[in-house]
Order: sequence, then C-alpha cells, then structure tokens
Amino acid sequence: MAIKEFKLPDVGEGVAEGELVTWHVAPGDEVTEDQVLAEVETDKALVDVPSPYNGTVSELFAEEGEVVPVGTVIITVEVEGEDDDAGAAEKAAESETEEAAEADEDEDTGGRVFAPPSVRRLARELDVELETVSGSGPSGRITEGDVRAAAEGEEETEAESSGPREVKAGKSATAKASESVSSEAADRDRTLAAPATRALAKEEGIDLNAVPATEMRNGDAFVSPEAVTEYAQAQREAQAADAEALAEAGGEAGAEPAAAAESGSGAGERIPYKGVRKAIADQMVRSKYTAPHVTHHEEIDVTELVELRSQLKPVAAERETKLTYMPFVMKAVIAALKEFPYMNSQLDEENEEIVLRDDYNLGVAVAADAGLMVPVVRDADSKSMLELADEMNELIDKAQSRKISPAEMRDGTFTITNVGGIGGEYATPIINYPEVGILALGAIKEKPRVVDGEIVPRNVLTVSLSFDHRIVDGALAARFTNRIKEILEDPKLLVLE
Repeated sequence: MAIKEFKLPDVGEGVAEGELVTWHVAPGDEVTEDQVLAEVETDKALVDVPSPYNGTVSELFAEEGEVVPVGTVIITVEVEGEDDDAGAAEKAAESETEEAAEADEDEDTGGRVFAPPSVRRLARELDVELETVSGSGPSGRITEGDVRAAAEGEEETEAESSGPREVKAGKSATAKASESVSSEAADRDRTLAAPATRALAKEEGIDLNAVPATEMRNGDAFVSPEAVTEYAQAQREAQAADAEALAEAGGEAGAEPAAAAESGSGAGERIPYKGVRKAIADQMVRSKYTAPHVTHHEEIDVTELVELRSQLKPVAAERETKLTYMPFVMKAVIAALKEFPYMNSQLDEENEEIVLRDDYNLGVAVAADAGLMVPVVRDADSKSMLELADEMNELIDKAQSRKISPAEMRDGTFTITNVGGIGGEYATPIINYPEVGILALGAIKEKPRVVDGEIVPRNVLTVSLSFDHRIVDGALAARFTNRIKEILEDPKLLVLE
C-alpha cells in the first residue's frame, strides 16, 4: 500500500490559487482514475479536478470555501500494490521531507497552516486560533490533540486571571483586543499590503497599522487580507462583548454599541468579492479606464429578417439546431469587420502599433450566475449559419453551468451582447478590452414606420456600438454600423457571406 499526495494543479494556465467550492469525495471513499474529486473556482471559471489515481481517499486537507494555492496538497489517496513496506517507508520519509520544505517555504512567505478539515472545525468550535498552535504531527501538521491542549491552556489562563467583572473600572474587551496586538504594531513605521487588502481594511473601518503582520518583507511588516478579516472579526466580537457587559451592568450606554452594530460596517449580508465576479470587475475597470469609450446608437428594420428566421427555424430544428437571431447578426458583423478592419483590431501600446487581426473570433456575452462571461466562437468567418448556432449554443450552456474552460473565453476580436433578452433597448456596453468594439442588441419591438408614404407596423431592432476612440473614429463606427444595418434589413445579402 502507498499513500499518494495530490496537489492542486494549475487549473487555469497561470492561475495562482483557487477556491475549493465542493468536495465530491470523503475519507474512505473508493475513487478511480479521472473521477471528479472536487470543483475549484478560479478567477476565470469553475473547473472539475479529476483523480490521477485508483484507490481509497485517505484524508482531505482543504475545506469547502477555502482558497488554496496551486501546488498545495489537497487530498491523499491510498493506492494498492505500488510499493513494498520498505519502499513505502522510504517514500513516506521523502514525502515528509518535501512537506517540511514546503512548510518552511510557506512560513517564510506568511503561508497557510497545515491542518485537516476536522481539526479546523474543532478549532472553530473551541475558539482556538490555529496560527497560535504548534503542530505535533508530521512536518508540523496540527492534530486534534494540539487544538484541545491549546484550548485547555487558554481556559486555565483565563481562570487564573479572572476576577469580578467591573465594566466601568476595568478594561473593555475592545481595549483588550487592541492591546493584544499593540506590542507587534506599536513601533511599525510602515505596513506593506496589496491594494485589495488596503481596500478591505478601509471597508472594515480598520487601521492597517494595527493589524498583526503575517510576514516581513525587506524589514517591513506585510499584512494579508486574511489577517485583516480576522482582526476585524475580533474587534466585532470584542465590541459585542462590551455591549453585553454593559447591558448586564445596567449601563444605559448599552444601546449605543448595539445601534452601531446594526448600522455600521458589519450590518447586512456580506458576499465574498472574489473569483469570477472580481475578475469580471477588474476587467471592466481596466477597460473603462484604459480605452476612451464612445457609443453609437442605431435602429434597424428587421421585418424581413424576422420572417426569414421564422421560415428557417423549423428546418434548423429538424437538424436539432436551435436557431436564434444571433447567428444572423454574427454573419452581418463578420461581413462588416472584413470591410472595416480597424473594428477587428487591437492596440499594442508597448510597441505603439495597431494590430489588424486576420482572424474573426466573435465573443458572445452570457449572463451567468457567477457574472458576465464571454465565450468565444473561433474562426467564425469559416462557419455556416447552423455551425455558428450549434457552437454558440454549446458555449452558452457551458458558461451558464460554469463548466466553460478559460481557453474558450480567450482571444476574442469583437464581442456581441444581447441586452434585449432581459427587456433592454439601448445600452452603453463596456468594451471587452483589448478589443476595440462591442455591439449591444436591444429587443426587437413592433414600431410604426413610414413605408411608401404609409405608416405601417415594422419589427425594429435597436443596436448600440461602443468603440475605442483611440483607434476608431465616429465616422468609421457609423459606417460599420450602417453596413450591419444594410445586411440585416435585407437578409438575402447573407447568402453572399
């Protein structure tokens, strides 16, 4: 028998960490090679992590909801018939040596605590901070005994120092919580932290210099987001303890902390701002503050297109294809991109060059539970109407079920988004940077139009084209939109594309 360690692989080509969303196995379960062990969410997508072994799950080393760095052991599997006892012992020693090295590395960089989920749960139940516990297991891994010993030690310390609670004369829990870290932070001249960590501290109303450092970098204290969260939680718990003490003592001030807790930074539900949602937001901010956006709006009479699609829809259904209006629009956009290549370009800022792309990879924005995703239909110019429909429908299904891979959302040259599907008409869509244009489709509505001198009802589609004004001028954008309009108003022209 041999114990095989499985480390979190790079599930997204360059992704540094992932959140372990769901375990599909538990200790004692039999697993086979390629069986899905867990679902991991990165800043790009939700991916399945398959097993590389046949065997029995021995231990899980990460909890659901935990963010795990790539290369960290997340599970061990007991595999039969691979090593004799001597070989197994030798490999176990090697494994412990490697794990100790990894632990030393993590310690140097303010790394994570080595403890299985059961130990972490026990620590939470006993209110023990794992970072303060010395592990007695292999390579410093924390065991349940370590946690219980730490909890008993804290209880003895509290019992020795306990006395009559004097709220007014004694120190408040908040003051004690602050004092507990004052020795570490008192002489701090400078605190290093990532921008996201500083933003988190600001949101929590926390002084970053008061937060215990998780490591030192070039002689300066470095604070992690986890440390900020833990410190903020400790402050909230201390404030709650003060409020309870005041209430028990009959203090009239007891209402003030309670009101602050209800209306302050801790009020309301808090949703983690991470993973796909944060990646989308970062991309939006980068696009909006890099490319100067301008939006051109137009109305298109698509009455003939509506009739054509109505005729072709049952034909496509016989071939098991769901035919929407999007493939028609994609065909029209490709024709316009070929005529106006600057709309299918990118700006190489480092080399100060405009790159005219010779491929046509159309992104189709999809509203998924995790946020807006943009699957890319590659080489769209080489595909038929039904091929575009089939591939687009498949990608949309994968995006909405969060099974799409990062590679399937990469390297687009132009994006189309349908705001009409949820009732919108006009929009100012944000460019999917580094592309230079995005076309938003509104709802098709019946509107009065003058045809041959008479007012008649027509089906009208509204479109909104946002473009990067550094590369595309307003006149070019208008001509590009007019070309799309020309094709969609006379869909017979699509047979030429």
